[in-house]
Amino acid sequence: MIKRINKQCFNCGEEFLPKTVASVYCSHICSKKAYKQMKRLKNEAEIKGMADKIPESRAFLSVPEAGMLFGISKRTLYRLVEQGKIPSVNLGTRLVRIDRSVMEGIFGPARNLRQSESVPKKKLYSLEKEDCYTIGEIAEKFQISESSVNTHIRKYSIPTRQIGKYVYAPKSEIDNLYNGNNFI
Repeated sequence: MIKRINKQCFNCGEEFLPKTVASVYCSHICSKKAYKQMKRLKNEAEIKGMADKIPESRAFLSVPEAGMLFGISKRTLYRLVEQGKIPSVNLGTRLVRIDRSVMEGIFGPARNLRQSESVPKKKLYSLEKEDCYTIGEIAEKFQISESSVNTHIRKYSIPTRQIGKYVYAPKSEIDNLYNGNNFI
C-alpha cells in the first residue's frame, strides 16, 4: 500500500494531498498566483537593471527612461507631454526628451526599485554516510522509482556523493523535498 504524504502549498500555506511527488501548489489558482508573482519579480529585476544603466548626470531623459525611473507608464508620460503639463524637447521622430529636474519636481526623486531576493543563501550539508540516504533507500521509503528519485535530485539541485557503487543524498534535503517543505 502506498502511503501518501500531505504537503504545504507554497503560495497559500494550506495543507493538501499532492497529485504527484513534485506538486508544490494546492490548486491551479495558487499556481497561477505564484507564476504571476515570479513574472513580476523578473520584470522588476529587468527594469532595475536597465534603470541602473542610466547615469545620474544625464539631464534629459527619453520617455521610456523617465517611465522606468519614476514608475510611470510611457503612455501617461506622452499624454502629459502632449497636454503641455510636462515640458519637453522634440529632437525628431521618437526623440522626445524630458528634463530630469522637471520630472523630479513633479513626481519626486527617481524611485529605487526594491531588491529582489534572487541570490539564494548557500546551504551547508553533511554528506557523511550516517547523514544521508542511498537512492534505493529513498525509493523504498517514499514508494517511488529510483529513476524518479534521480530526476528530482537533478531537478532540485540536491547535492550527492558517490561512495563505491552507492550514491548518497542528504537526509534533510530529501525529507524536505518529499514532505513539501523545501521547494523553490
